[in-house]
Amino acid sequence: MDKPKPYTISPWLVYQAYERVKANRGAAGVDGESLRMFEKDLQNNLYKIWNRMSSGSYFPPPVKAVEIPKKAGGVRILGVPTVADRRAQTVVKLTFEPLAEPIFHLDSYGYRPGRSAHDALAQTRTRCWRYDWVLEFDIKGLFDNIPQDLLMKAVRKHTDNPWVLLYSEPRARRNREPEELRRGP
Repeated sequence: MDKPKPYTISPWLVYQAYERVKANRGAAGVDGESLRMFEKDLQNNLYKIWNRMSSGSYFPPPVKAVEIPKKAGGVRILGVPTVADRRAQTVVKLTFEPLAEPIFHLDSYGYRPGRSAHDALAQTRTRCWRYDWVLEFDIKGLFDNIPQDLLMKAVRKHTDNPWVLLYSEPRARRNREPEELRRGP
């Protein structure tokens, strides 16, 4: 049992991911485990994440679907991963983000470190005074419609790290679900 792990992932990186997720707080996922519950056996829980990721045997649990009411009526479905899965996702993010961040356009604000929707609005206000024209984009369902094969091609262009690629794969492909389940209803 003393064989080396196939993937080299620093336990310290898993701990850093824990610190980031803890700072963001967040709700429990489908397993009902809160941050407080996770921390009751912190060392063992972090070890489990590190061990499974390093051995290539980490598989994310299902995501809890929560309905969020929209102002204009209807609902939007928000996926809430488990506390442990948020940590595993953050391990990948901490590794891949420094590689991808430099290539983003200066006007890209979504999910970027140190940038927010408030920054985008401030830039928009500044430009409204400077220019007489406006471009409008409707990004409704954008992340639902990104072709996963093209997304993974872009990820591969910026890293050849095997475990980052493994854990960046879409869940359905990683879980090896039958094609019918991936397509949905």
